[in-house]
Amino acid sequence: MTGHTPVHQQLEETLAGWLGFPQALLFQSGFAANQALVFSLAQATDRLLADKLMHASFLEAAHLSPANLRRFRHNSLSSLTQLLRSSCDGESLIVTEGVFSMDGDQAPLAALRQLADRSGSWLVVDDAHGFGVCGPQGRGSCSQQQIRPDILVVTFGKAAGISGAAILCGPELADYLRQKARHLIYSTAMPPAQAVAIDTALRLVAGGDELREKLQQNIACFRQLAADLPWALAPSESAIQPLIIGDNQAAQQLAMTLRRGGVWVNAIRPPTVPAGSARLRITLSAAHQPEQIRQLAEQLYAAAR
Repeated sequence: MTGHTPVHQQLEETLAGWLGFPQALLFQSGFAANQALVFSLAQATDRLLADKLMHASFLEAAHLSPANLRRFRHNSLSSLTQLLRSSCDGESLIVTEGVFSMDGDQAPLAALRQLADRSGSWLVVDDAHGFGVCGPQGRGSCSQQQIRPDILVVTFGKAAGISGAAILCGPELADYLRQKARHLIYSTAMPPAQAVAIDTALRLVAGGDELREKLQQNIACFRQLAADLPWALAPSESAIQPLIIGDNQAAQQLAMTLRRGGVWVNAIRPPTVPAGSARLRITLSAAHQPEQIRQLAEQLYAAAR
């Protein structure tokens, strides 16, 4: 009832202006933001056209909503186009991620924007893993690909290093969500101190071009060093570098071997990823030093022998 203070209002205005949207709404987490969006908007006559690899927070809400959920093949414009050919009595929402959390690749946002415009659909982008590291001043995947979705979700628990999230949208939708989004209305508000910390983090993100360049150098360094590994390195240009092991037990054993050598890498297994694609989810940052990346590569090659 009294959780929205001038500090929160200032952060929402700053974020909206920086990302080029009329309004922003703060949430306690990206999970809450995605669920609030679906449960508030999706009606029985609507359809949700979601990339096959959308985050569980969205998919769970979509399955529970009255809308018709249809999933297109990952980053496949032809698959999405086929789904768009069928009629819909309500609204159609095309939903994707800027950078996919388990594969590290990026959605073809410019092409998706064109498809949305031609079909009269809404474009929704969850940019949890692109915000802060992609595009000019870290504004994210949409800025990098020079498009603006109808709805953008960003989170502050990745590159910003805090927690929380925001939905960016037009004024009418923002007013609607203020009245209808239960995750916004009935949840404890973000503490003012957290809002101040996020505001500070945004300034650091905006001025972090050198750190983003360092991250890209680290990504290129790792990919070059890992080129001859016997496992498939996913085609990712982001900080998320998945090394596909395949077998669940082998992936877990490899992660434990690295951990004993002082390298912390998590094994990701089904159902988080498709069956037969268990992987090491290697996450690089600007803070990593070249010798640390070489250490990782050396231990991977040693484990492969």
